[in-house]
Amino acid sequence: MTKIIQCIIVDDEPIAREILENHLKKIDAVNVIATCKNAIEAFNEINSNQIDLIFLDINMPEISGLSFARSINKNIKVIFTTAYREYAVDGFNLQAVDYLLKPISFERLLQAVQKYLGENISVISESTSEMTQEKSEFIFVRSDRKMIKINFSEINYIESFSDYIKIFIENTVVVTRETITSIEAKLPKKDFIRIHRSFIVSIAKIDSFTNEFIEVKNKAIPISRSYKKDVLSRLENV
Repeated sequence: MTKIIQCIIVDDEPIAREILENHLKKIDAVNVIATCKNAIEAFNEINSNQIDLIFLDINMPEISGLSFARSINKNIKVIFTTAYREYAVDGFNLQAVDYLLKPISFERLLQAVQKYLGENISVISESTSEMTQEKSEFIFVRSDRKMIKINFSEINYIESFSDYIKIFIENTVVVTRETITSIEAKLPKKDFIRIHRSFIVSIAKIDSFTNEFIEVKNKAIPISRSYKKDVLSRLENV
């Protein structure tokens, strides 16, 4: 049986603690031992329990998250959770597993936990995966120095440009620095389909298709040879 990750949440904002705890309850691989409003409470938990992972805010009164992270046993891993991008370099210099910017979606948190687990992601149950796809109706992406909410139902298709993607939604296009593989992992598989290394389309927005192209909102999008068999098989059985 795979070991469960024993973790604590450290954040001076009650709402932030509650959101993280509710997200983490959906992940079978994680057990939240305690939520702490400051570093002192967190020190007490570390001294009383075997802790594997800490979800740690940075901007806290008296003892900052960065100072706290420097003081703990290096065997305890840290995922920083903060509203401030400017501390990212300091966070990663402390060998943080990940650096999450608030507001933190369940999908992004799940990615961070998977990163901690490395190759051993099988401990995240199938029911958790299904829950992610069924319960989530949107994601947040960073664009133009702010986090923008994208409803899955509004996405027509997504196009990749190296490390950037364009998300074509109703009446606008959102550009964000992310890979298409990364965004694909956040989308509900039942609603979206990868048809090319550079394109993902919403199945509901497909107007027509042939063996070579899919048409979405008067845009002809190519089906690549490597994806053709799976794409046609799936669309013909929708």
